[in-house]
Amino acid sequence: MSEPLRILLSAYQCAPEMGSVSQIGWEWYSRLSREASVTLVTHIRNRERLAAAGAPLPGSEVIYIDTEWFAGPLFRLASRLFPRSQHAVFLLSSADFFVDDGAALKQLKKRRGDWDLIHAVTPVSPLAATRLHRLGIPLIVGPWNGGLPSPPPAFPEVMRDEPSWVYRIRVIGRLLDRFFGSTRNAALILTATRFTQQSLPPGVRTLHMIENGVDLERFRPGEKADTRPGSDPIRVLFVGRLLPSKGVGLLLEAVALVCREIPICLSVIGDGPCRAELERQAAERGLSDIVDFTGERSLPEVAESMRRADVFCLPSIRESGGAVLLEAEASGVPVIAVDSGGPAELVDDEVGRKIPAEDPKRLVEGLAAALRDIARNREQWRQRGIKGRRRAERLYGWNAKINRALTIYRQVLGRESQGDRVHA
Repeated sequence: MSEPLRILLSAYQCAPEMGSVSQIGWEWYSRLSREASVTLVTHIRNRERLAAAGAPLPGSEVIYIDTEWFAGPLFRLASRLFPRSQHAVFLLSSADFFVDDGAALKQLKKRRGDWDLIHAVTPVSPLAATRLHRLGIPLIVGPWNGGLPSPPPAFPEVMRDEPSWVYRIRVIGRLLDRFFGSTRNAALILTATRFTQQSLPPGVRTLHMIENGVDLERFRPGEKADTRPGSDPIRVLFVGRLLPSKGVGLLLEAVALVCREIPICLSVIGDGPCRAELERQAAERGLSDIVDFTGERSLPEVAESMRRADVFCLPSIRESGGAVLLEAEASGVPVIAVDSGGPAELVDDEVGRKIPAEDPKRLVEGLAAALRDIARNREQWRQRGIKGRRRAERLYGWNAKINRALTIYRQVLGRESQGDRVHA
C-alpha cells in the first residue's frame, strides 16, 4: 500500500460545537486524520476545545498561531459597533485572519515541513486571501461560499440593520486577493455555490463542492409513525441565530395566518439580538401557546429536536450556506427554505419546497401555503423526508466528502490511481 498523504491543513476556525464554520474545520481535521498524515495549523483560541476533544489526534500534530492580542480587541469593538449585524461583526473581526495567516506563514517557513499539499478549509469566504502558497507546495482552498448579492430592497428591515459598507468592503477582499495572489496561485479552488464561482476572477481552476457536510450518525431519522392523526399539530422547527436576515418574524406571520385553519406548533432553537422582539411579536399575534423559544441547544439536543419535527423551515433571505438544511435532510425531515443563496442549491421539490423571495408579503404567503399543504398531504411530505435522508447519505455525509477530497488531492498531485475521477 502507498504511504498516506501528508497534508498541511489550514483551519483558522476549528473546534467542535463552536459554531458552523468552526465545526467545518473540526470535521475536516478529525476525519482527514484517519486517512492521512495531517498537520493542523489553527488559531490559539481553539486550543482548549481541541485539547478537550483529544487533539492532537493520533497520527497528527497541531500548530497554534497566537494573534489574540489583535483578534480579541477587534472582535469586542466590532460587537459593540454592530450589535444587530452578525455579518458586519464577522467582516470587521475577520481582519485578524490576515494577521494570523502572515504569522502562520512565517512560522511554517521555519518548520520546513515535508508536506505534499496544503488545504486551507476555513474561513469559508472568498475574502480570506491566504499567502500559504508561498511555501512552494500545491495549495487547495475551500470549499468557499459567499459572493452573495445584497439583500433585496424589498426587505427594508434587513437593509436597515446591515450597514451599507458591509457589501462594499468586498472590494478590499478582492484587492488583497490580487495583492497576495491567493486565487491565481492556488492549484484548485473548491466553490460551494454559483455565486461563489461567479465572484472569482476568470481563468482560475475551480471545482464544485458544498462547504458543509453532515454527521449521519448524529443526525438520523427518528421513529416516526407512518401515519399520524390529522388532528395532531404539524411540528415546525427553526434552528439558527435570531437575526433580522434569518426571517423568523416572517415565519411567525405565516404561522399566524394558518394557526386557526390547521393544528400547528413552532419550536425556535437559537438566540440572538432579535429574540426579545420576536417573543413580543409572537405574544402580540396570540402565538405564545404554540411557539416555543427554547434558546441555544447543544448539537445532540438539536439532533433530537430534528427527529421529532415534521418539517424544518429556514426562512432566511440571505444565507450563503445552509448546513442546518443538510442536518434536517439527514434526519429524514422535509425542508422549507427561501429560493436564494445556498438554500436555493440544496432544496428542491424532491426533499421540500423553495419559496420565492420577491417581497415580504409574498414570502409570508408562500410559507403559509407550504404549511397548509403539509396539513393536506402529510404522507407526501413524509416521503420528501425519506428522500432527503437518502440524498444526505449519497452526497452530504462527511465520510463521502473526505473520500472525494482524497481523490482530489491525488489528482492535483498527479497520483490518482486507475478509476480515480473528480466529479464536478
